[in-house]
Amino acid sequence: MATKHRNMPAQTALETLVTYNFVMALPGRASSAHTQRAYFRWVDAYLVSVGGLKPSAGLARLARMSALPVPLLVSALTPPQFRAWLGSLAQQQHGKQGLNQARAAIVTLASLLAEAGWLNDSTGAALSHVRIPRAEEGQRTGRWLSPDEIRLLMAAARRMATSDTQRMRNDVVMTMLCTMALRREEVSVLRWNDLSLQDGRAVLRVHGKGRKVALIDVPPTVLRALEAWRHVIAPGQNRPPANLPLVVRLFKGGKPGKTALTPEGVWLLVHQAAHEAGLGAVAPHDLRRSVAGALQAAGVPVDTISRLLRHSNVAVTERYLSKLPQRNPGALLMSDLLELDDE
Repeated sequence: MATKHRNMPAQTALETLVTYNFVMALPGRASSAHTQRAYFRWVDAYLVSVGGLKPSAGLARLARMSALPVPLLVSALTPPQFRAWLGSLAQQQHGKQGLNQARAAIVTLASLLAEAGWLNDSTGAALSHVRIPRAEEGQRTGRWLSPDEIRLLMAAARRMATSDTQRMRNDVVMTMLCTMALRREEVSVLRWNDLSLQDGRAVLRVHGKGRKVALIDVPPTVLRALEAWRHVIAPGQNRPPANLPLVVRLFKGGKPGKTALTPEGVWLLVHQAAHEAGLGAVAPHDLRRSVAGALQAAGVPVDTISRLLRHSNVAVTERYLSKLPQRNPGALLMSDLLELDDE
């Protein structure tokens, strides 16, 4: 890259063309596709904040990670800048989990660069000794939607569509997110051969974090949405090609393509539907959180919720549920006892 960046000394055109392929190097350190995407996102955020690059997303981000400018990396990867960046994330109210992941992404990149001989070992070691600032435990609170708000969101996703095809596609995505508690990355990697009949019931094979695979019962509302969608992307066929993405991108005018809707595309769909519904900012993971909260409020056993969320054990689910806003009506009850409302 020939662009001159902030904090980067003047270099020759030849030097600025030296790049590092983070996409090729990372699988040896982070085998999970979810972790790799998260690392790409944090590295991009670091280079935007420290290196002066413009933000990237989707295929543009993948292209950037495949050709990171080495001179910029060497200039940006210093302990003071790294420590200041983590501090800025804490000020933005990122939780401890997010800060740890951000730190791991940059430390991993520095370690790989040192192995490749682009970064000296002392700098790599110094970066690994930078610790995250104090932050709240767990994830940010996020949103917890009520069942009525979830219904509003689903209706908005259908209403904002500009074609029948887009309406059906939106319906498939939103019904899966709002009933099956899928992550946006999990929606993106689904294929038609992940849908099958087991013991007379429809199930979906979900590819989760850490290469975990789970079978989830498919609700009738999702089956109806999938049936309508199937006739659009595979007209005249009994079943779409097994390896075709379950949810594909659409061209202008609503014509379906052959490539999967990206995780960023899922996020954008939810984001736009939330604003259409007047709900403000809502992210896909807020829907996963909302499904768990609604089931808990309805008295569903925690082990059933844990299986749906595909947590490693019930204790993880209990910690997850404990982060959700809990009803705390003590002040309301005390106001009633004092008969303050009557006054």
